[in-house]
Amino acid sequence: MRTPFIAGNWKMNRSIGESIQLAKLLKVKLADVSQVDIAVCPQFLALPEVAKVLAGSNIHVGAQNCHGNPSGAFTGEVAAEMVADAGATHVILGHSERRQIFGETNQGVRARLAGALRAGLHPIVCVGETLAEREAGATIDIVSDQVKGALEGFDAQALRHLTLAYEPVWAIGTGKTASPEQAQEVHASIRSLIASLYGQDFAHALRIQYGGSVKPGNVAELMACTDIDGALVGGAALDAESFSNIVHF
Repeated sequence: MRTPFIAGNWKMNRSIGESIQLAKLLKVKLADVSQVDIAVCPQFLALPEVAKVLAGSNIHVGAQNCHGNPSGAFTGEVAAEMVADAGATHVILGHSERRQIFGETNQGVRARLAGALRAGLHPIVCVGETLAEREAGATIDIVSDQVKGALEGFDAQALRHLTLAYEPVWAIGTGKTASPEQAQEVHASIRSLIASLYGQDFAHALRIQYGGSVKPGNVAELMACTDIDGALVGGAALDAESFSNIVHF
């Protein structure tokens, strides 16, 4: 039985002080949760302070990205080891905003994944199609290519802490959500692909989150789907009450 995993991606929002306050609220509101794994991913400058607030709690802390190299002349980047040193245990990789806005490729995601694994972080690797790709009937091909591109060269042991997140680009920050049927279809195809690459046992154990305008009002029906094991929450994660209601689905 896969334990549900719900993570909040705060994106480029909240000052350090505001992030601390949000973390304190969530620490109280989610203290009773034991059947769901929880993580929050604040902006880089707030990450160490949020990690201090949540130390010893049932809420993990993640970064929103990391670089693949441990150090070097990579202005503006943050190494996975630095992320871990700041108190993070998880990291989001390949988010559609990174792919769409900053031009990250499958190869780049794979390099960042290597850094995350080297630093002992638990990676959340995001995949998803654009609206044009969905309308062209290419969803499964695009998502499969992204999964294979990110995971190429890693064996099952290296990926034992992996989480995948299916986030249709057209549903992120738009208020649109893939229907449970649409989401389940893609999640099932991802699990089938993983089974072909790493075996049925690994595929059965792998957690696959759904992301894309997840809210308290739609999380239950999404979580009822066989192959949806959690959520990567954007906007609703910035409100303590909303995020708490999602976790308590």
